Amino acid sequence: MQGREALPSQDDGERREEEARHVPVMLRRCLDLLAPALDKPGAVVVDCTLGLGGHSEALLRTHPEVRLIGLDRDTDALRLAGERLATFGDRATLVHAVYDELPDVLDRLGIDGVQGVLFDLGVSSMQLDEADRGFAYAQDAPLDMRMDQTTGASAAEVLNTYAPGELVRILRTYGEEKQAKRIVSAVVRERAKEPFTNSARLVELIRDALPQAAKRTGGNPAKRTFQALRIEVNGELAVLERAVPAAVASLAVGGRIAVLSYQSLEDRLVKQVLVAGAANTAPHGLPVVPERYQPRLKLLTRGAELPTEDEVAENRRAAPARLRGAQRIREDVA
Repeated sequence: MQGREALPSQDDGERREEEARHVPVMLRRCLDLLAPALDKPGAVVVDCTLGLGGHSEALLRTHPEVRLIGLDRDTDALRLAGERLATFGDRATLVHAVYDELPDVLDRLGIDGVQGVLFDLGVSSMQLDEADRGFAYAQDAPLDMRMDQTTGASAAEVLNTYAPGELVRILRTYGEEKQAKRIVSAVVRERAKEPFTNSARLVELIRDALPQAAKRTGGNPAKRTFQALRIEVNGELAVLERAVPAAVASLAVGGRIAVLSYQSLEDRLVKQVLVAGAANTAPHGLPVVPERYQPRLKLLTRGAELPTEDEVAENRRAAPARLRGAQRIREDVA
C-alpha cells in the first residue's frame, strides 16, 4: 500500500486529456444516493475503485467537509487521480490497495466506521484506452490485463499454462461462453505451436473457431473470452465476494453504499449481499423478533437502476451499468 505522497506529478496537459475522456457513470444518481449520509460532521467516504478520480472529485466538491479515502490497485490510476485531486489537500487520501483490503486500510488510518462507500466495478476508461494494457479486443496489444501490473500472472500466462479443463471452466463461468470447449481446443492447439503474446492473434483464433451462427449475435465474438480472462487474471469475483460484505460492515449506522456493476455476475453478487442484509432472518413464528434477527440494511434502489438514455448517449460505456444502493440501519448484534 502507498499513500498519495508517493504519487509522482504529471504534466497538466496530459492530466486534462485523461480527465476529459473519463465521464463518470451515473454520477448524479450516485451522488444523490450517498448525499444524505455525507453532510454529517466528520463524514468519511470511500471510493473503492478510484480510477481517474471522476466520482471522487465530484464527492469532494459536493461535500466541502467530507474526507475521502480512494483505493485502487492500478498505480497509473493512482498517479493520475492524485494529480486531479491535489487541490483538495489532506481531504483526499489515496491508497494502493485492492478493494477487499478496505478493513485493513481503515484500520491503518484509525477509522472505525465510514458514512459512504462507492464501488464502480469493471475496467476503467484509462485501462480500456491504453493499448498496451491488453484489455480491449478491438486493438492489438500484449495480453496482459492485470489491473495492477506490479504483481500476478498475465492473461498470456493463463492462456499458455492453464490446463484445458480449467480454461473451459473460466470461459464458461466468467464469460458465460457457450462455445468454451471449441475455443479452448483451438487455443491448446495453437499454443503448442507458439505461445500467445498478443490480443490480435487470440481474437482471430476465436473468430475462426466459432460457428457462423454464434458470430451473428452478441457483438464482438471475443468479448466473452476477454471478460473471462480479465476476471481470472484479477481475481475479480473472489475479491468482490469479500469486498461488498466488508464494505457493509465498515458502514456506521446511517451510512450508505452504492455499487455500479457492468455484467450479470458482478450484479448478482452485489444483489445477494444487499438483499440478505435487508432481510429478516428470524425463525418463522417468533412472536417478537430479537434485534439480532432484524435487517441491518435498508435497500435504496428498487432492483438495479439503469442509466438514462441521455447518459448512454454521452458515454457509451455506461450502457451496461447497473446501480444498487443500501443504507446501514443498525449495528451488528452478537
